[in-house]
Amino acid sequence: MPDILLATLNAKYPHASFGLRYLMANLGPLASRAGMMEFDINHRPLDIVERILSAGPKIVGLGVYIWNTAPTAQVAADLKRLRPGIVLVLGGPEVSYETEGQEVVGYADYVITGEADLAFADLCGRILAGRRPLQKVIGAELPEFGDGTTKARRHEEEGSGFGVQGSGKKLEVRSEKREGSLSVVSGPLSVAACADSSATDNGQRTTDSSRDSQLATRNLQLLLPYHLYTDEDIRNRVVYVEASRGCPFKCEFCLSSLDVPVRNVPIDEFLEAMQSLLDRGLLQFKFVDRTFNLNLKISKAILEFFLERLRPGLFLHFEMIPDRLPEALRELIAQFPAGALQFEVGIQTFNDEVAELISRRQDNAKVEENLRWLREKTGVHVHTDLIVGLPGEDVESFGRGFDRLIALRPQEIQVGILKRLRGIPIVRHDLEWGMVYSPHAPYEVLETKRVDFAMMQRMRRFARYWDLIGNSGNFVVSLAMLWGENEKLKDLREGGVKHEDMKHKEVGEGVGARSGASAFWRFMEVADRLFEKMGRNHGIALQDLAEFLFGHLTGELGLAPGRVAEAIWADYQRAGRSDRPGFLRAFIGDLPIPRRGKEGGVGMRRQARHRG
Repeated sequence: MPDILLATLNAKYPHASFGLRYLMANLGPLASRAGMMEFDINHRPLDIVERILSAGPKIVGLGVYIWNTAPTAQVAADLKRLRPGIVLVLGGPEVSYETEGQEVVGYADYVITGEADLAFADLCGRILAGRRPLQKVIGAELPEFGDGTTKARRHEEEGSGFGVQGSGKKLEVRSEKREGSLSVVSGPLSVAACADSSATDNGQRTTDSSRDSQLATRNLQLLLPYHLYTDEDIRNRVVYVEASRGCPFKCEFCLSSLDVPVRNVPIDEFLEAMQSLLDRGLLQFKFVDRTFNLNLKISKAILEFFLERLRPGLFLHFEMIPDRLPEALRELIAQFPAGALQFEVGIQTFNDEVAELISRRQDNAKVEENLRWLREKTGVHVHTDLIVGLPGEDVESFGRGFDRLIALRPQEIQVGILKRLRGIPIVRHDLEWGMVYSPHAPYEVLETKRVDFAMMQRMRRFARYWDLIGNSGNFVVSLAMLWGENEKLKDLREGGVKHEDMKHKEVGEGVGARSGASAFWRFMEVADRLFEKMGRNHGIALQDLAEFLFGHLTGELGLAPGRVAEAIWADYQRAGRSDRPGFLRAFIGDLPIPRRGKEGGVGMRRQARHRG
């Protein structure tokens, strides 16, 4: 039984905890005394408690995030009630700032704030040696990447139990789906520490001078964790990687703005680790770097590395700075086949005054140029982000930004509601701009001086329905009709529906073709009508969405039913469906259904639908 046990609740089973594996890789000689369990938020807290207690640990580390804060508090409370002698350690972004008064913190013996990759091991060593620190809240020193960072086999020399050295036991790793997607890694493992430091808006170094002095660590150089991804992870889960940490920008809505310097993994060591993952069969790499294209030399090296190793199914996700795309990167990007790259491009707002208010620097003309180039000259899947509810921005301004972005034709526009993450400096605008946030995770804004509660609720529905209809890739052809797409459909009846023969313009082309057309307000009408009809924004079947859209396009907009039916039928099959909806049968008859190839692995089906 392990003395140290890490547990966390992931958002979903496919989301393997990247930070926990980082922390495992850096435990050193305590690794042979540790184990890890991963759950997801669909598990009942009492079942999680039962599994943890069955391992009989002395120390339990829990990772606390915006998506799991409520169930984690229940787990923490019951653990301490049942076994008060267990030392409970918390970490993660939710407890790295504003710790005072948090329910979950009240149950903990210790809280590590910031990037706890190394600090957790130090704390566990002290506890197990009988030298427990007096302070409860411990600020972790900021770890650095250094030479030999990825050579995690150093654990073997330190008696971690990896391989056949050290403890003399071979590493046993299991990753299983049990009782609704429980993933368990067990055996003589290095511990999973208590804070996920990389996968999202993660633990940053504390800057609160009122906190206790930072915990000293003997070695501030990180070891990389990629060997800790199991074969099950590689086959069925999202595998996160990072070539850097930190962000040079100061956008006030983001935790990355909190004075955390950019640190790069030594590129040779990083690429060695990527080669190891490729050799094990990994094809989908999700980079969590905040600013992948910040350092041109590193960005080029990574793209060149994967270009030289192109193979069917390779998929790379990067988050990029929207107004920085030099020619040297363009030349490499253009060489990747369609579907191999996905860029997450955070626009957030096109309103220059709002951007200045929240300390966001962005050249919008350059952003437009880069997005246009990506869509016209490359096969990159472009996922963009806009935020609703920023201080000083009203719905009309957001709508103009949405229309501007739609015209640039990204495959996806993620409409997000502003969240008041713990520690972010955007709270300085609360009084002036009437910012009212929910006190419950995910802490979304409820209303502002410029957007009242009723309109904010409409925007929430807009965001959800846009994800179902616009971002899903299920209505690529028919959605364009919503804002004035007038090009005639090809004759799809001869020889069956052939997606490759369809020459419709995609979402965004034709905006403004009809007087008064606005993609934003047209879809707002869709969202209002859909909610009026369904009364909910979840659990809506694809066929119901298709039938609603058919009715809206033919009824509200007066488009020809036959033309709309052919477009929706083509889109319906894009989703992989072979049934013929009743509302379309009068128009499509017995058209044969074309065979579709595989759409890709975990997390790639949406991208495949956008390609048709």
